[in-house]
Amino acid sequence: MHDDLTEAIRTYSERPKEGGIPVITLAATHRLASENGVTPLEIEIAALEAGVIPLRYQRNIGTVCIDGQLRLLRSCVGVCGLGGLGGYVVEFLARFGIGRLILADGDVFEENNLNRQALSTEACLGSPKAERAAERVSAINSSLNVITHRSFLTGADIPEIYGEADVVVDALDTVSHRLVLEQGCALLGIPMVHGAIAGNSGQVMTIFPGDPGCKAIYVTGEDRGVEIHEGNPPTTPALVASIQAQEVVKIICGGELLRNGFLLIDTSTNLYQFIPLK
Repeated sequence: MHDDLTEAIRTYSERPKEGGIPVITLAATHRLASENGVTPLEIEIAALEAGVIPLRYQRNIGTVCIDGQLRLLRSCVGVCGLGGLGGYVVEFLARFGIGRLILADGDVFEENNLNRQALSTEACLGSPKAERAAERVSAINSSLNVITHRSFLTGADIPEIYGEADVVVDALDTVSHRLVLEQGCALLGIPMVHGAIAGNSGQVMTIFPGDPGCKAIYVTGEDRGVEIHEGNPPTTPALVASIQAQEVVKIICGGELLRNGFLLIDTSTNLYQFIPLK
């Protein structure tokens, strides 16, 4: 079966006009999946194993290589919070081709989300963020597997929600929930990519079990920060979320991570500085 599928993939593959590695189109991927009784994701994985690039990922390959794209398709990533940060993170991970996404948020869209949240539109006001996130992933990349949880984090539910994840993205907006998520990921033995925003500033940090993390930053006990006064313009969450998504890709594919400290960003002063933690 595998040999027959590989041969079929090669038959359907095409050579790019500029030459290089053969590719397979989205239409051919779905046709092969239907003909062989498998999922499009399985076809994409088999294609990469055969040295054929799904055309949708062609522009990824120069950065992550074929082996890296295979790792992304075989990975499972959780996103906790689907607002300003989470919406962009989901968008980026779907386009990268994370094979399985676990998306959790108990909130619904409100009017004050419209200025900055990628998933928010006038038409979806009042609708669940988790539901909209799944719809967006399907519209971008229907090959991916998406699991949604319309619930707020309690701590006890972390193993049930994220037990199969390779990494979890913290896209939350309260310190207490971030600390709970960090502890839960540590107990699961998986890394967490933390992100936070306020006004023109933000921070990103990748935390492996045993690393200094959010507890080393949030020592005042306040649940909300300066974002209450400075607000959140549309550009800041997009910037911070893109760095979070890149950290996820580096965890899966390899690369230098923002560990044992955090990247501090302030676009008003063009500050990009790594702050080490002990």
